[in-house]
Amino acid sequence: MPPLPESHPGLMRGFRYERVRTGGTEINVAIAGKGPPLLLLHGNPLTHVSWHKIAPTLAESFTVVAPDLRGYGDSSKPDGGEDHSAYSFRAMGKDNVAVMAHFGFDRFQVAGHDRGARVAFRMALDFPGRIERMAALDIVPTHHALTSVTLGWGLEAYHWFFMAQKAPFPEKLLTADLDYYIDYKLNKKGVGLEIFSPQAMAEYKRCTTPEQIHAVCEDYRATVGVDLAMDTADFGKRTIACPVLVLWGSNSHCGRHFAPLEAWEPWAPDLRGWAVPTGHYPAEQRPDIIYEAFWQFFNGHEPSSLAG
Repeated sequence: MPPLPESHPGLMRGFRYERVRTGGTEINVAIAGKGPPLLLLHGNPLTHVSWHKIAPTLAESFTVVAPDLRGYGDSSKPDGGEDHSAYSFRAMGKDNVAVMAHFGFDRFQVAGHDRGARVAFRMALDFPGRIERMAALDIVPTHHALTSVTLGWGLEAYHWFFMAQKAPFPEKLLTADLDYYIDYKLNKKGVGLEIFSPQAMAEYKRCTTPEQIHAVCEDYRATVGVDLAMDTADFGKRTIACPVLVLWGSNSHCGRHFAPLEAWEPWAPDLRGWAVPTGHYPAEQRPDIIYEAFWQFFNGHEPSSLAG
């Protein structure tokens, strides 16, 4: 297993960039490496560079594909439609199946964090023949989160419901001070901004524009609408066919308010996972742990909870 470097100069070193046209949008994609294809999907309010501490080293063993989700970063920000379904996890999943097909990969492995993990979840249900293995960082399935709301989780995850309000109410408030918003959002889990490199913070702030804020709100409107409806229709009827690895931060809203493995069990018969000593951003706070677990799992080994 290639070791992580002691420092991480720059962002996404060794990656080249392409814009890939999919159904109704263009996706900004970073790609590097050789070996089996591995798709990395970021969360909110981040971009593909949230993987910068582990992606270059993973690219020594895999062909790593790291896109910006539609609506985020430098990807297109299409209209969401009356039901916001253009920002559903299904729409984002189709984008990324198209991205991987563009690079010649009909079957691949996928890891996602936060919103990206929800996209990976939907892809694994909708495209079981394409997803070989899946890893999810710091989420429970959407259906469980929205049908098991507790006071504690609701207070920490209030933005799910605030950002889902009818436009332009949340957009107007969030865009009033974009620097304050991104600092607060990244620090709200209580781990401090120091886990983010200055280069990554600068990139997140560059991409936090009024257009992205609107797209993110459309993402959350889709979550409580069409996404929840899809998951409700599938619950108890469909499961994820591939092996699934779930890791969550012991000091995150996910770790404090849910029993993640219990939440995942109805969806993932081939399941393993454990808590890691982080907040909500494991790949930036403890890249050593996440890299080792990913390397083991995506190489077909059974990863250990003592990894890292």
